[in-house]
Amino acid sequence: MLHWIPYAVVRIVLFFIAGILLGIYCPDFLPQHIAAIVFVALLTVYIGHFIAQRITQKTLFNPGMIGLLAILLAGYLQLLHRTDSRRADNLINLKTPVAYYQAVVTGYTQEKATAWKVEARLLQVKDSSTWQSIQGNIVLYFPKKEFQRSFQYGDVLLIRGQPQVTPPPGNPGEFDYKRYLAFRKIYHQHFVKRKDVKCLDSQPDSRLLYYAICARNWADATLKKYVEGEREQAIASALVLGVTDGLDNELLNAYAATGAMHVLAVSGLHISIIYMIILWLLKPLGTSRASQWIAAGISLFILWGYAYITGLSPSVLRAVTMFTFVAVAKAWNRQTNIYNVLAASAFFLLLYEPYLIMSVAFQLSYLAVLGIVYLQPGLYQLWEPASRLWDEVWKITTVSIAAQLATLSLGLLYFHQFPNYFLLSNLLVIPGSFFVLIAGLVVLVIGFITPVASFVGLLLKWSIQALNIVVFTVEAFPFSLVDNIYIDTFQSWLLMGVIISAVLLFQFRSFRYIAVAFICTLLFAAVQWHHFYQDVDRRYITVYKVPHHSAVDLTAQGHVYFLTDSLLPQKAPAIRFHIHPNRLHNGVEEVSTLVQPVTSYQLLHWQEKSILRITDGKAIPSQTKVDYLIISNNAIRNLASLLKQIDASEIILDSSNSYYFATKLLAQASQLNVRVHSVWHEGAFSVQI
Repeated sequence: MLHWIPYAVVRIVLFFIAGILLGIYCPDFLPQHIAAIVFVALLTVYIGHFIAQRITQKTLFNPGMIGLLAILLAGYLQLLHRTDSRRADNLINLKTPVAYYQAVVTGYTQEKATAWKVEARLLQVKDSSTWQSIQGNIVLYFPKKEFQRSFQYGDVLLIRGQPQVTPPPGNPGEFDYKRYLAFRKIYHQHFVKRKDVKCLDSQPDSRLLYYAICARNWADATLKKYVEGEREQAIASALVLGVTDGLDNELLNAYAATGAMHVLAVSGLHISIIYMIILWLLKPLGTSRASQWIAAGISLFILWGYAYITGLSPSVLRAVTMFTFVAVAKAWNRQTNIYNVLAASAFFLLLYEPYLIMSVAFQLSYLAVLGIVYLQPGLYQLWEPASRLWDEVWKITTVSIAAQLATLSLGLLYFHQFPNYFLLSNLLVIPGSFFVLIAGLVVLVIGFITPVASFVGLLLKWSIQALNIVVFTVEAFPFSLVDNIYIDTFQSWLLMGVIISAVLLFQFRSFRYIAVAFICTLLFAAVQWHHFYQDVDRRYITVYKVPHHSAVDLTAQGHVYFLTDSLLPQKAPAIRFHIHPNRLHNGVEEVSTLVQPVTSYQLLHWQEKSILRITDGKAIPSQTKVDYLIISNNAIRNLASLLKQIDASEIILDSSNSYYFATKLLAQASQLNVRVHSVWHEGAFSVQI
């Protein structure tokens, strides 16, 4: 326990996080009122012991664990309190249908491929007769073909129609957008047509945020004014302001494949660059106590000002909050433990919003900083460069290694890939991003001086082009990326255990860390072998839900026959989002694409199973018995007539059919007492054979 004394805040935060996770994964572990009673009882005992100890000068017992259990329950209670779905007045708990509703836009507009996306807060809803106040958040989509521009922050909208509960993933392994939104306390979405919406007024929830979004829009427009080229403008906006809407998939994939993705999102890296520059500029102030506080005040003013012009986005707020604690601790001029400082910043963020713990960006940013703080000094001491140039190169190298080691397990869990040349790319990209960030900020500051701003904008453009050349060149190197890596959450924890044990082994030279690393490695291998025999060494038929497309995988021991239409193979993003996660889980290494033939149907025999795909109802084979019948392209009008000609053990309606057609055929199947699987209604059809 004595080893933990210098890390009091770290202990508090770990138990607070444990309580939050308990609330997320076991929300019914304790009823809220009972948890509150136990919390008050523990707190009373802790305070009572503290008072008694002061009076009697004697320690009756160690109250530490009681206090930590109280903190755990505090995290649990805070999570339940901040879960909007538990509120009776939330839209998710409304039983009556909604005819109209009012909502106020609460965020900035995001531009998607075919629609504008905004988040809004519900104000009231109207059923068939009356209006009533309601609580809840909703994602609204406005199609670009009907809306030239989106609504803005603070607009109060009157919308006709029923908000839809966010659907669960339609395919195995697909990104769980419903869960992602639930962690942000959003449970509904609505695709709104032009005729169904009217803007009533503008009433921003916060004038501060309203003007911050205006500042962000102004800054984005200024960068686009002085930087030429769509890609260059997109990267400038992403790197300086955190606006990522304009980044294309090829660009994102290249930066991800080289381990440089972190520079495209304003985060701790960017804030640290600005903070270091501020400290360098303020160095002449000296090291007196007053000078330290003046430097801290100026630093915080500039950092929070920068956060303001980025629109107070969540990622920037997290990073600025973290460095606020660092700046104050530095000015306090005491032997402040950096781990306690980081823990304190995390505690206040989680106290405000406990669901932040489930944010991938939150997890990776804090792990990266912890890795740099703990590992980088030791790595840096392994070599003492003779020149200043090599010293700076070595610093960047050790920072990259430390951050990569700290985030390795989560990176493999979430992104399933590892950039082999991350050291090379970061060695070139980090200094480049440093220049781009500074040049972008200079453009914003001197934007009113057109000739100078145009010159700096030209330098900014060339710098971004140089960054892109580096990234695309490194991506093209042989074996630049190891991808399709599948590990589950438990394996991620085991891998983290191996890394931590290896680090502690080098630090303390103790055999027990070898034992821990060996056990974690053994368990990791056992889980991987179980996954292979349970999921990879199997045969599957999967009919995916890919809107307006036909997509069928016949998977056998790492090889897939992909039955699809002629258009889907050209849509790599759709395949990556809807289909690739399941292939990754099933260990697919080779894909053979079989495009839908011109004929009205396709009859296949695979792994002793017969599969019939009907794509046109004009010519249907008669008196045929098959294991699986897949109906596509609204091919059949009458199910009863079809069943007279074909005897099928399983009937599946794929997503190339319209939703209306699938609903109609399901109604016919119900009348005939026949089981039909519609991927529009039930999600993907997947069976192991």
